[in-house]
Amino acid sequence: MARGGETARRRRRAALGAVLGGCALVAGSVVPAAAQPHGHGTEYVALGDSYTSGPLIPDQVDANCARSNRNYPSLVAAGKGAETFKDVSCSGATTAEMWRAQGSNGPQLDALDRGTDLVTVQIGGNDVGFGSIIATCARLGATDPAGNPCERSYRAAGYDELTAAAARTAPKVDRVLRAVRARAPHARVLLVGYPDLLPDDGSGCFPDVPFARGDFPYLRDTGKRVNLMLRLVAAWNRVEYVDTYGPTVGHDMCKAPGTRWIEPLRPASPAAPAHPNAQGEAAMARAVLARLDRGHGRH
Repeated sequence: MARGGETARRRRRAALGAVLGGCALVAGSVVPAAAQPHGHGTEYVALGDSYTSGPLIPDQVDANCARSNRNYPSLVAAGKGAETFKDVSCSGATTAEMWRAQGSNGPQLDALDRGTDLVTVQIGGNDVGFGSIIATCARLGATDPAGNPCERSYRAAGYDELTAAAARTAPKVDRVLRAVRARAPHARVLLVGYPDLLPDDGSGCFPDVPFARGDFPYLRDTGKRVNLMLRLVAAWNRVEYVDTYGPTVGHDMCKAPGTRWIEPLRPASPAAPAHPNAQGEAAMARAVLARLDRGHGRH
């Protein structure tokens, strides 16, 4: 019996790897969302990391998780008139925190039950290593501001370590989505992507954002690969993907205060460095609400 279960898991991993390996061919493809019997959004649960929780954005309602009552789940809950709303997103969460406690925040999956109608999930960035990537590239940027020291560092082993990290994260997100389905079988499930952090045209803004000039396009492309991975895993699991990258282009951390929705490494608005501010959370909320308003159609 155990041998059969392991064979099934290997087949699933192989199939998922094939999907990701063919990403260039299927990036624009769509998969019908699974039919849902509920869909009224009366019981909404939000799972996620710091891009979901909204660290430092007033008002902070959970010090352990740096969670704001103006994050996108709160805005979505208000916009949909949810009868019950559970936001268990937590800064620093990885896919592992779906099953284990994080300080006073219990395992995030425990917030789900068979009566849950709507689930949003935004996870994977910390598994890829967003925080350490930003710190590494900022440190290396000062050594060669006109070059691409961060890219050279991550390719020093003869392959791109960040592309590999995204690939390793895919089966972890896949496992999360399967667990969501198991615990909330009637829910409408949306996997939310990450917003645009850096100029989409590949330009830079050193020293305001202290990455080397040649590393801006490299890091932009890394963010796009992570989002493509999430889109493909969502399609594989027949859940809906919410693009928050496209709606935030032109509002990255290089833009001036008032225009940017992502704060730079030295924030001018109340928000964590390299994270959405209140306007960024509102933009992600609009993207989620627009996806919900389209109904159970195609991705």
